[in-house]
Amino acid sequence: MDRLPLHHDLYLIAHDQAGRLLIHQSSLALGLAGAALLDLLLTGRHAPADPRSELKRAAADGVYDRTREGLLDSGVLVRVSRRRMGVLPYTRYQLADIASVVRASSGVRSAVEGWKPPDARCAGLCGLVAVLRLESELYLDQPGNQLVARLREIAAAAGPPVAELVEIVDTLVAEAALAVYR
Repeated sequence: MDRLPLHHDLYLIAHDQAGRLLIHQSSLALGLAGAALLDLLLTGRHAPADPRSELKRAAADGVYDRTREGLLDSGVLVRVSRRRMGVLPYTRYQLADIASVVRASSGVRSAVEGWKPPDARCAGLCGLVAVLRLESELYLDQPGNQLVARLREIAAAAGPPVAELVEIVDTLVAEAALAVYR
């Protein structure tokens, strides 16, 4: 199977096996937009003049829904419709195969444990996992704060494009969280 795009990997890490979102959707949307932009930068495309506004626009334009649809189209997710208490319909998007999540998180786990040096793509995913506080989904036997620090260290060591983009996503997620109180 071909490697999934970076934002697909992040989407898979941010959901449990039953398809439930583990963090706030607006935070994940910013992370997905950052991951998609990082994928473009790593393939040699030029960075936008204002990456902050580009990430905000992508998050507002439904990057979360588009990512989910892409995973449905590729067969990684399946749509499951059920009823709660026999009355209220709901739809959940579940994994077709757990191997997709294992592949998505394996590079991050390898980088943290020191088994394999991370490439820029993996370092970006490490940084985004740290920013979104998804470190518990890696199932590593390390304290959370120590693991987040290691993930951020890996992202910072990858060089300017990765480190800068991770910092921008971190700032935007923090701004979105604080916007509720303004």
